[in-house]
Amino acid sequence: MSNRIHSSARIDADAVLGHDVTIGPDVIIGPRCTVGDGCVIDARAMLVENVKLGAEVKLGVGSVLGGLPQDLKFKGEETWVEVGDRTTIREYTTINRGTSQSYRTTVGSDCFLMTYVHLAHDCHVGNGVIISNGTQLAGHVTIEDKAIISGLCAVHQFGKIGRYCFVGGMSRVNKDVPPYVKAVGNPIKLYGLNSIGLQRNGFSPETISELKKAYRMFFRSEHNIAQALDTARAELKMSPEVKAFVDFVDESQRGIVI
Repeated sequence: MSNRIHSSARIDADAVLGHDVTIGPDVIIGPRCTVGDGCVIDARAMLVENVKLGAEVKLGVGSVLGGLPQDLKFKGEETWVEVGDRTTIREYTTINRGTSQSYRTTVGSDCFLMTYVHLAHDCHVGNGVIISNGTQLAGHVTIEDKAIISGLCAVHQFGKIGRYCFVGGMSRVNKDVPPYVKAVGNPIKLYGLNSIGLQRNGFSPETISELKKAYRMFFRSEHNIAQALDTARAELKMSPEVKAFVDFVDESQRGIVI
């Protein structure tokens, strides 16, 4: 199918458009931007420069991707924003380009970023992630696959949020949140395994049971983190999920929410 481009849109000669693209009124697409097949870009959205959109991405009204990083160390390096297939980015969301730390800010496939979300420079968001209205990510934040971040959360720079976890609304995330758990609050605290979320995503009862054992070992026992790491590796069945949980805790740089 042919592209549908509103007459008021402004598209740089250096931009590349795929097939079956819809571009609304007053959209601006700047230099070195690539728009994949089947994308829909609503009115007044802007791709500033150096943006790559996968197939069937939807951008809401007034969203801005590819703006300069808000980092005083940035010296004009060539950096990018990259968005995977079938991701929806709603109204007035902003995603800044990376810096020389990683040279890109990335959002995976099948994500849903709601209204007024902000992703600062060098954030890396996995696949199937949901980020709710008004949540703000500082620079260098990593969110792993299938995590859900509720509305009006603030995530500290260099923070990491594990896969399949759930972060409740208005949380101040100043430490790393392990995978597969629920966390909420200011200060943020853990509230058990995200059992319902795991069930909805097809995790077996045996896997959930082992993850519950790991959770209790780390966060509901008299062990400190170092002792829990040793005990977990000696006593737990190291399924891929349990290994991911243990490795996440072991590799944390900012410390773990407890």
